[in-house]
Amino acid sequence: MTDHYSRDMFTNRPISMNESNNLLEIEEHMYILDDVKKPNVFRNMFPYSEVPKIPFNDRIVPHNMPKEIWITDTTFRDGQQSRAPYTTDQIVAIYDYLHRLGGPKGLIRACEFFLYSKKDRDAVYQCMERGYRFPEVTSWIRASKEDFKLVKEIGMKETGILVSCSDYHIFMKLKMTRREAMEHYLNVIRDCLEEGISPRCHLEDITRADIYGYVVPFCLELMRLMEEYKIPIKVRACDTMGYGVNYPGAVIPRSVQGIIYALHKHAGVPNELIEWHGHNDFYKAVTNSTTAWLYGCCGVNTSLFGIGERTGNTPLEAMIFEYAQLKGTLDGMDTTVITELAEYYEKEIDYRIPPRTPFVGKNFNVTRAGIHADGLLKNEEIYNIFDTEKFLNRPVLCAVSNTSGLAGIAHWINTYYRLPEEKQVDKTSSLVKNVKVWVDEQYAEGRVTVLTDSELEQVIAGECAKLGIKSFNA
Repeated sequence: MTDHYSRDMFTNRPISMNESNNLLEIEEHMYILDDVKKPNVFRNMFPYSEVPKIPFNDRIVPHNMPKEIWITDTTFRDGQQSRAPYTTDQIVAIYDYLHRLGGPKGLIRACEFFLYSKKDRDAVYQCMERGYRFPEVTSWIRASKEDFKLVKEIGMKETGILVSCSDYHIFMKLKMTRREAMEHYLNVIRDCLEEGISPRCHLEDITRADIYGYVVPFCLELMRLMEEYKIPIKVRACDTMGYGVNYPGAVIPRSVQGIIYALHKHAGVPNELIEWHGHNDFYKAVTNSTTAWLYGCCGVNTSLFGIGERTGNTPLEAMIFEYAQLKGTLDGMDTTVITELAEYYEKEIDYRIPPRTPFVGKNFNVTRAGIHADGLLKNEEIYNIFDTEKFLNRPVLCAVSNTSGLAGIAHWINTYYRLPEEKQVDKTSSLVKNVKVWVDEQYAEGRVTVLTDSELEQVIAGECAKLGIKSFNA
């Protein structure tokens, strides 16, 4: 390590050319471990009895989006920490879906798995037997030699290792000093490298960590180990509490772009080895993940539907559409699989997705306001975000109200129940006419709100029974 150097010794360093912007540069500082005696918990930013503060210093870092960006998945790891564990069969089925969703370029690069239970290990073996290049099957362990034995037994090529980096964790949970924590982590990582396994270092709670007093010096040691062993070492920046912000000029450790800049520019971590893992405690998981891409991070870690601890992780489906908007293409990703996954969770796992969840909720593309419905029936582009039927196999829906008319009710039935063309109803149908009579009665009695899906389902089922026709299934 470089602890015997002082910050004042490096006043005559060489000047080098920055190949990305063609400017001469000189590094102003050497970043060495600041082995403090007392924890730095940034109490000015995180006063526990008050709402956290977002200070600014107006230090701006440049955009630096890598040519290639991708998504990784933690559904089977962080996603399992907040719900009943998946069965082995469910894990394998979801893994198959993720393979299809990622497309031929494998833009969902990796999935991480627990290894502690037989169920999880069985799922790992079955997923590995699929032989897919992507998503790569990887594991997650704590920084202990006992956990590492599991990785060796299974024959993993890569494993995540928990290397908590804030003083909250180092001092208060691990009961260590920064130096003790760093040496402990590096010993386990070296063991990993000795076996030829690529470590992925999960820098837990990075948005409350001392970036230049601990994180950068630690990552510099990781890069030295990578050079020594010639094995990639990934660095995952974990916004464990969702404190990250994407505001230009915000102060680290809350600044997402500041963290990514520090990891790449000052710790020398290559873009392709940096990954962002966000949580949604302050509703910023998606914007922070996109910001990480924009400022030099190749990988964004996600979970399906954002399922994860507390308020959840960055939703995988959200980042697929963020990718498409940034790159101008889906690059072969099959987004209709997102709808298949949502249906699988509802029917096979009995997980109820909140109905207004973007892209996957039951009502995400349902127009309810009467004036909006009128516009939608004339041209769906007016009130639909994009061709949801093309990209998600979810035709736009128009809620039923007193202004819907026979055509609107027929449209609702055909789209809500996804009836094939040969089974669709039109405004001359007895079913549609009977439903309209009921609808008119509701508004004649003074109703002013649109009708809910469950109300219409019940009425349609009753009218189908009266007419002696088979009821529909939503």
